[in-house]
Amino acid sequence: MRVLMMKKRILSVLCAFLLLFALAMPQMAPAVPSSSKMAEAAAVKKQVDALSVKLDKASDDYFEAQQKFDEARSEQQNNQAKLDKTKARLAIVQGHLNDRAASMYRSGPTGFADVLLGTTDFQQFAQLWDFLGELNQQDAASITEMKQLRDQITTLQAKLNDNAKQAQASADQMKQIKNDVMQNLAQQKSKLAGLESEVAALRAQEDASNAASSWSDGGGNFPPPSYQPNGDVVAIARRYIGAPYVWAASGPNSFDCSGLTMFVYRQVGIDLPHSSRKQINCGARVSRADLQPGDLVFFGSPIHHVGIYSGGGKMIHAPQTGDHVRESGISWGDFAGACRPR
Repeated sequence: MRVLMMKKRILSVLCAFLLLFALAMPQMAPAVPSSSKMAEAAAVKKQVDALSVKLDKASDDYFEAQQKFDEARSEQQNNQAKLDKTKARLAIVQGHLNDRAASMYRSGPTGFADVLLGTTDFQQFAQLWDFLGELNQQDAASITEMKQLRDQITTLQAKLNDNAKQAQASADQMKQIKNDVMQNLAQQKSKLAGLESEVAALRAQEDASNAASSWSDGGGNFPPPSYQPNGDVVAIARRYIGAPYVWAASGPNSFDCSGLTMFVYRQVGIDLPHSSRKQINCGARVSRADLQPGDLVFFGSPIHHVGIYSGGGKMIHAPQTGDHVRESGISWGDFAGACRPR
């Protein structure tokens, strides 16, 4: 009887201990984000995603301004070369006319007549007369050319002034875009502070949802391209998975979205501009139903994001600041089209 009572006491103590242990478990388990913190992370993610869209648009604006700057500089150099050549020719023509004027002045008003009257026969007279006529024609042609050259110099100088203004305007635009981007990046960093893991978790959920979702027709219907896709670029792109997203970067260690596609495609001998808006026109357009691994897929209106289609409704891309190159499911909601570069 005493043994039985002892067993009951031990059992009751053990049950009490287990109850206390069970009650203590929530405090001992790994912390789970509260619903309020996840709601805060969702709101921050929405703001950060909107800022990322602005950054992508700014990237295209920046490189379009860069292209205009380069074109203005190139045209300026060409026009300067033309101007230098025109001025050199003008100096020669002007020198010739100056020499002729000095010669005529030294000969005096009757100089040519004296020469003509000094001939001894008609043939000599005729030859000299023809020679003097040719001189007069050359003088007239030189005067006409001199006027044309001066007009050309005026036109070229005006073009040079326009080139300089365009180059300066593009340089100012690039500077302003970069300043805005720096402020934008600072805002993103500030908003994400302390919520990085929660936002990353939300993005992972979003990727999984995108991968599982069906995709309807859209982005335009086009005849199938007449050439094969560049499937090799998918394996190349996968080498850079994990590389950080950096605004306006184009490799080899960091990328923005169009910088990644440009860098990868260059390795198969295809040059693309550093602009998602321009890349969509670098090859045949592709209907969504005809997408093949290696094709480029574009998003947004106006277009501001691009990735490399890897098959199965996925793409490899450099998503946004604070993220890295990765392969993820495609969100088709803002799909803008596709192309097959060549």
